[in-house]
Amino acid sequence: MHTHDLAAWRHAHVFDSGNAAGERGTRRVLWITAAMMLIEIAAGWYYNSMALLADGLHMSSHAVAIGLSVAAYAAARRHAGDTRFAFGTWKIEVLGGFASAIFLLGVVALMVWGSVERLLKPEAIHYPEALTVAVLGLVVNLVCALILGDAHHDHDHDHGHSQGHGHHHDLNLKSAYLHVVADAATSVAAIAALAGGWWLGWIWLDPVMGIVGAAVVAVWARGLIRDTAVVLLDREMDHPVVDEIREVIAAHGAASETVISDLHVWRVGRASYACALGLVTHDPGLTPARVREWLSVHDEIVHTTVEIQRCEA
Repeated sequence: MHTHDLAAWRHAHVFDSGNAAGERGTRRVLWITAAMMLIEIAAGWYYNSMALLADGLHMSSHAVAIGLSVAAYAAARRHAGDTRFAFGTWKIEVLGGFASAIFLLGVVALMVWGSVERLLKPEAIHYPEALTVAVLGLVVNLVCALILGDAHHDHDHDHGHSQGHGHHHDLNLKSAYLHVVADAATSVAAIAALAGGWWLGWIWLDPVMGIVGAAVVAVWARGLIRDTAVVLLDREMDHPVVDEIREVIAAHGAASETVISDLHVWRVGRASYACALGLVTHDPGLTPARVREWLSVHDEIVHTTVEIQRCEA
C-alpha cells in the first residue's frame, strides 16, 4: 500500500506493533525465571558456590530484563491506536530489547567482579547439593528456551516469509530468548565447574567458569545492542530494500532520464519500510502516484513520500 493517508496505513498495520504469542511466552518465562532465580541465589549462598551464585545473580538480572520485555509488549499493545505515534508503537518493543542488552552488560560486570574475588579468596563448596541445583537450573532454562522458540515460530507462521530480506525478527522476543540462552550457558558453566571441583579437586575452576560465562554473555549482549541500535537510530540505508528502490527508479526512469536526487529509508515495522524520495526528471507527465505504482512490486515499502523536480532542458 502506497498512500499519504497515514491513518489508513496505521489501521492496516496496527498488529505489527504486537506479537501475542511472544508476549504470552515471555510472560510465562518471566515467572519461571523468577522462581528459579530465588532458588539458585539461596543455594549458591548456602552451599558457597560462586558459579551457582553467579548463575543466580545472572538470572535475577534476566528476570528484570524479561520483565522489561513483557512491559514493552504491553505498552506497544496499549498504545497501538495512539495517533501520536506516527508509525505505530513497534519501536517500544525494540527499545525494550535494547534495555535488556544493557542489563546483560551489567550482569557481566557483576559476574567478573564476584569471580575474581573468589579466585583471590577461595572458600569450601558443598558440591553435591550445588551441582543438583545447577542441573535443575539448566533444565528450567531449556524449558524456557523451548517456550520462547515456539512463540517465535508461531509469530513467523502468522506473518509469513514473503516480505522479508531477513533481519525482520521480533527483537524484543529475541532479547528475552538471548537472556534465557545466556542463563543456560552459565548453568552449563556452573555444572562443569562444580563437577571439576568435586571430582578433580580443582577449586579454581568454579570462579574461572564464572569469568568464561561472563565473556560469552558479553558477546551476546554486544550483538543485541547492535541489532536494536540499527532500528532505533534508523540506520537502514545499507539494507537491500534501498538498492531495490534505486533499481526500480533506474529501470522505469531510464527513458526520461529520471534520477534520484534524495532518498531516505527507515523501518516502521518488523518487515515494513517507509521512504522519502526526491526525483529529477525530464518527463512532464511523471506524478508521485506513478512512482508509487513502480514501487508497488515491493510489498515491504508501505509508505512513500515523493518529491519531483522537473528539468525543462
